[in-house]
Amino acid sequence: MPAPQEFLSFVDTNANAFIKRLAEAVAIPSISGDATHRADVVKMGEWLNTHLKAVGVSTQLVDLGKHTMDGEELNLPPAILGRIGDDKSKKTVLIYGHFDVQPANKSDGWNTDPFTLTIDESTGQLIGRGSSDDKGPVLGWLNVLQYHHQQRKALPVNLRFCFEGMEESGSEGLDDLVERESKPGGWFDGVDCVCISDNYWLNTRTPVLTYGLRGLTYLKVTVHGPGRDLHSGVFGRTVYEPMTDLIAIMSKLVDSQGNILIPGVDEMVCAADEEEREIYESLDYSYKDIESAAGGPVALTTDKVDLLMGRMRYPSLSLHGIEGAFSGVGAKTVIPAKVSGKFSIRLVPPQTPEIVDPLVISYIESEFAKLNTKNTLTIENLHGGKPWVADHTHWNFEAAKRATKAVYGQDPDLTREGGSIPVTLTFAESLKVNVLLLPMGRGDDGAHSTNEKLDRSNFIEGTKLLGTYLYELADIQGKK
Repeated sequence: MPAPQEFLSFVDTNANAFIKRLAEAVAIPSISGDATHRADVVKMGEWLNTHLKAVGVSTQLVDLGKHTMDGEELNLPPAILGRIGDDKSKKTVLIYGHFDVQPANKSDGWNTDPFTLTIDESTGQLIGRGSSDDKGPVLGWLNVLQYHHQQRKALPVNLRFCFEGMEESGSEGLDDLVERESKPGGWFDGVDCVCISDNYWLNTRTPVLTYGLRGLTYLKVTVHGPGRDLHSGVFGRTVYEPMTDLIAIMSKLVDSQGNILIPGVDEMVCAADEEEREIYESLDYSYKDIESAAGGPVALTTDKVDLLMGRMRYPSLSLHGIEGAFSGVGAKTVIPAKVSGKFSIRLVPPQTPEIVDPLVISYIESEFAKLNTKNTLTIENLHGGKPWVADHTHWNFEAAKRATKAVYGQDPDLTREGGSIPVTLTFAESLKVNVLLLPMGRGDDGAHSTNEKLDRSNFIEGTKLLGTYLYELADIQGKK
C-alpha cells in the first residue's frame, strides 16, 4: 500500500514550515555532556513534548533519576514516552530518537553560529548542530504526524515513541526504562518492530538501510602529580610532570594506521573471508567518499573494502582530548598538576565493554608502571554499549526497502555502521523484535563535527520516506 499522493504533496507544500520548526529546535543548545546546558536539554524535551501533543500523541515525561557528571550530581533529563493508535488489527511500531546534541562553539571552526540554523540557498544545506543528529529525523516523524492530524487521517499503524535527552552521553537511565516498559502492561507492550533514524547514508548518492552498529567503551585516564599547578621555569626538570606521563600513555594506545596497540583487542575479531568481502565490494562507495566527508585527502587506504570493514566490521580506537592542559591564547608556561585524557573504542561482535575494559585497564597500568614515575594514575569508564546486528531479511526491513524504492527510485544499500546507539540492542533484547535503522541524512553531514548539516532534499524526501515506510509496513505480510 503506497503512501497517499496527498501526503507526499502535503510534505512538499509545507517544506518551508518544517524547516522553520527545525530552526526552532536547533536554537535550543541541548548539550547533554555539559552540565551548564542541562536546563537546555530539559527545555528541548519540553518543546518536543508540546509539539507531539499538538498532533494528537498521548505523552508521558518520565523521570530517569540522577547521575554524576564531572563530580557534580545532576538530574537526568526526562524521557518522553508517546502513543497514538490502539487498533488491534494494525501493526504497532516503536519509534526511537534523541533530542540532545554534541557540544559546539563557533570557535571550534564553525563558519556560522552552530545554534542558528543557516540555510545555504546555493547548496540546499541546513547547517546547525543537531540538524542531522538527531533533531532533523525526529522532526521528520513530527511532520508525518502533522499530516495525519490536520487531515484527520488515521495512521496506517499504531505508533509508540521513545525520545531521550542523553544519547550523546551514553543514554544513562534509559536501559532500565526500556526493560521496565517492555514487560506486560508496559508502554511498549505489544510492539511488533522498532524503527530508529539516527544514522546516515554511506555516501551522498545512495540511500541505505542499516542492520548493524558498533558498540562503544569510553574511558578517561587521569594522571595526578603535584598538589597544584607549577611554574615550569622553577620546577621544570625537577618534578615528574603529569602531562609528560599522560602523553606517553596515550601514544601507546593506537598507531597512525589505526591499529589498536592494546594486546588482545584486535585479535578478538576473526578475519573476513572472500564471501564476506564481496558484500562490501558491492556497496556504492569509494575512498573519495570518505575524503569528501572528512574534508581532506586523509583516507588510510584507497581500497574500498578495507575502508568499509574498518568503518563497520573492525574495532577502532580514537583519542578525543586532554582536560586540564593549557588551551587559551598566549604562551602560558604552567606545569599542570592533573591532566586527563579521553579515548573510546568502537566495538564489534564478539566484543563488549565487559570483555574489553579489563584488557585496556591492565595494559595501561602496565605501561604506566614502565614510566617509573611518582605520579599516580586513575582510569574511569564514562559510558559504553554493546554492538548490535539484526536480520535484514525480516519484514520490517522489506517494508523499508519498498519505501526507499518508492521515494528515491532505487534500492537501498544494506550496511553495518561504525557509530554506536547503545539502546538499539536494549530494544532488540527487551522486546525480542526486529530493529531497523532507517537513516535520513547523508554521509557528509558531519554529525559530530563542525558545520553539521542536513540537506533540504534529505529532510523533505526523508520525511516522505518515514511516512511511506509506515504505509508499506501496514501492507506487508508478517507480524512478530
